[in-house]
Amino acid sequence: MAAASPSRRAWQRFKRNRLGYWSLVIFCVLVVASLFAELLSNDRPLIVRYEGNTYFPMVRDYPETVFGGDFETTTDYLDPFIREQLSRGNNWALYAPNPYGPKTLNYFAKEPNPSSPTLDNWFGTDDRGRDLLAQLIYGFRVSVLFALALTAIGVALGVVTGAIQGFFGGKTDLAFQRFIEIWGSMPELYLLIIFSAVFAPSISLLLVLLSLFGWMGLSDYVRAEFLRNRQLDYVRAARALGLSNWQIIWRHVLPNSLTPVVTFLPFRMSAAILALTSLDFLGLGVPPGTPSLGELLSQGKNNIDAWWISMSTFAVLVITLLLLTFMGDALRDALDPRKADQ
Repeated sequence: MAAASPSRRAWQRFKRNRLGYWSLVIFCVLVVASLFAELLSNDRPLIVRYEGNTYFPMVRDYPETVFGGDFETTTDYLDPFIREQLSRGNNWALYAPNPYGPKTLNYFAKEPNPSSPTLDNWFGTDDRGRDLLAQLIYGFRVSVLFALALTAIGVALGVVTGAIQGFFGGKTDLAFQRFIEIWGSMPELYLLIIFSAVFAPSISLLLVLLSLFGWMGLSDYVRAEFLRNRQLDYVRAARALGLSNWQIIWRHVLPNSLTPVVTFLPFRMSAAILALTSLDFLGLGVPPGTPSLGELLSQGKNNIDAWWISMSTFAVLVITLLLLTFMGDALRDALDPRKADQ
């Protein structure tokens, strides 16, 4: 029988770590579910059948007069009158499991805001009357997508700079190291505060600012791998065959230097999620109105009696970070060369 490839053996070792493997499965399920958040939590019905006609409120706005209302304004599907109209006779509406969006204000709530968990709002509401479960679903999506983008940019910059330093060495390595020392001494938090005061808050601005500093840690790991691998015999053989430096880097040295990169990914994502949450907590993160875990934690701090806000948000953060940590530990063990024959 043909021997399994190194990547196949690494995957088998990863699967043997049950905690890490199931953490990966659960995390992927949560991420995919958050990508379809509009189908899980939305204040608009998915499909409406009214007076023999079919409507799709998720993709189009309909005035209230379409459903028997008196005004030309966009329909509020939480209005008891509209709900009664949609359930009368042969009319029907298919709602999301949680009939609230991230910005929905429930004007028909039975308790003052923030209200505790009820049958209408399973996780309660925040201090503005928004459904907390919807905030958590959409906030989790924002955090994960931001972390993925920040990790991808940081990995790209870190691999490129580390590869150049480690492969060419000499003055190139020395110049890059001095630049990293100077750049790393910049006060990142102060820069964020200054730019937040000058420019309008946005996720793209936050992504750019954090990306400027998020690549240096990985760059050192890649540099060390390239410094080690460039001395090995297969690199000398490639040079003897006449391959260019970039061909050697891309085809030979880089594939053999990716172990720290892959191991670094879950921990980098954890750091990105924590960074976004911390900045949102301080009011330096995403624009106001954007679902945010950090903003919910800030609300929990300001509303101590509303325990459901801080507790549910803290639980989402802890579960997310634990899953990423277990994945990172399992990935590190799977790629450990000392365990390659186990």
